[in-house]
Amino acid sequence: MADDRTVELSVIIPAYNEQDSLEKLYDELNEVLSSKFDYEIIFVDDGSSDNTFNVLREIRKNDPKVRVIRFRKNFGQTAALAAGFENSCGSIVIPLDADGQNDPADIPRLVNKLNEGYDIVSGWRKKRHDNVVTRTLPSRIANWIIARITGVKLHDFGCTLKAYRWESIKEIRLYGEMHRFIPALASWGGENVAEMVVNHRPRATGKTKYGLNRTFKVILDLMTIKFLASFSTKPIYVFGGLGVLSALGAFVSGILVLYYKFVTGLAMNRNPLLFLTGLLVIASIQFILMGLLAELLVRTYHESQGRQIYVIDTILQAGDEQNST
Repeated sequence: MADDRTVELSVIIPAYNEQDSLEKLYDELNEVLSSKFDYEIIFVDDGSSDNTFNVLREIRKNDPKVRVIRFRKNFGQTAALAAGFENSCGSIVIPLDADGQNDPADIPRLVNKLNEGYDIVSGWRKKRHDNVVTRTLPSRIANWIIARITGVKLHDFGCTLKAYRWESIKEIRLYGEMHRFIPALASWGGENVAEMVVNHRPRATGKTKYGLNRTFKVILDLMTIKFLASFSTKPIYVFGGLGVLSALGAFVSGILVLYYKFVTGLAMNRNPLLFLTGLLVIASIQFILMGLLAELLVRTYHESQGRQIYVIDTILQAGDEQNST
C-alpha cells in the first residue's frame, strides 16, 4: 500500500457494469467535495463487460483528480476495494458504491464524525430502498449474526459507505467477501469505531449484482475471520480442545463396551460402540496432530512476516517528561 499521503481524502468506487450511473455520481461527488476537501477519486473497473471503462476514461481525461484502475476480469468487490486502498493517497479513505444508492452528500458528515476522535465511521442504511426478501431481510439476519459473533455492535456491516483513517486499515489484508468485516478487524486491533445513519437512495439505473447466495459466502467468511481473530496465534487451543473432547468420548465409549462385555455378556465385536471408540481415538490423535502442525505454520508465518502478535498504542519512558517541557 502507498505510504505517501498526499491528499486529504481518497474516494474509492468499485464499478461493475455501471455505465449509466457513473457520470451522475461523478458530478455529485465534484459538487460535494470541490469546495471542502483536497481529494482524489479512484474508480476501479471490476472487469465490466459493458461501456463502463470508456465512460471512466472520458471522466479521467477531463479531471486530473480522477484515477481509473481496470481489472482484466471480474474479481469481486473486495478485490476492487483492496486495489483502491493500495493505490490511494488520502489520509482518509471513503469507499462508496457506483450504483448511486450511496449519497455523496453524506461524505462531509462522515468526515466530521471521524474528526470527533474515531478511527472508523460506518454508515447505517437505516431506511433501505432494496428488495425486502432478497436483500433487506437477509442483510438484517447477517448483520445480527456478525454483531453477535464479532462483538462489534453495528447495524449495517454491508454498507460500503464508510470513512477510514489510513492508519486504521493499512495493515489489513482482504480476501473473499471480507471488506464488510473491516470495522470488526480494526476494532479487534484497538481502533475506535462509530456508526452513523446515512441516506440510502433507490437504484435509478441498472440492476443489483447480488442475491441470496452472497449471504452464505458472508457467513463462511465470518467463520474464517472469527477463527483468525481468536485463535490465529494459538490454534492448538482449538484442535487440541477437539482432540481432548474426542479422547473423553472414546474413554466413555470404551467403558460402556467393557460394561456390556462383562455385565450383560454382549460380545465386543458385536457392539457398535467398539467402532465408535476406535473412531474417536483416531480423531483425537488427528486433531492434536493438526493443532501441532497449525502451531508450526503460525509461528513460521509470524516470523517470516516479521509481524508482532500485539499492537502498541503509547510508550512512556525516561526522558519523555523533559522532552515535553
